[in-house]
Amino acid sequence: MNFNPARREDPEISLIALIDVVLMLLIFFMLSSTFVDEGRMKVQLPSAVETPRPGAAERIVVTVTEQGSYRVNERELSNSGRDTLRRAVAEVAGEKRDARVVIRADGRATHQAVVTAMDVVGRMGFTQLDIATVQTDPAQ
Repeated sequence: MNFNPARREDPEISLIALIDVVLMLLIFFMLSSTFVDEGRMKVQLPSAVETPRPGAAERIVVTVTEQGSYRVNERELSNSGRDTLRRAVAEVAGEKRDARVVIRADGRATHQAVVTAMDVVGRMGFTQLDIATVQTDPAQ
């Protein structure tokens, strides 16, 4: 046995094996991942066959035009502000919050204008909200 304290070896940590493992994990995750190309994703908008609903007289129709202006039951509003839309819907609905609200949006209207209409109606307490669609041929 050699108990000579003058001769000591410095401990070494071999990083080569650690680097190999990390690189193998990186290659594995890169090859097994799927990449989504959202720029080429085609969105097919829904269509529906209209069915008559009971209580059609008790509905409020909010129309969003191509320019982003609003109409409530085909009455054009003075501006396209949230407060103006809220007052017009409150005037038509009164205190009833169980009426069905139908949002009819032009296909070229901005998404923000439609979401704003939905937000205003939802914050007022209406829970029955329909999105109007065009009727398509059932054979398609």
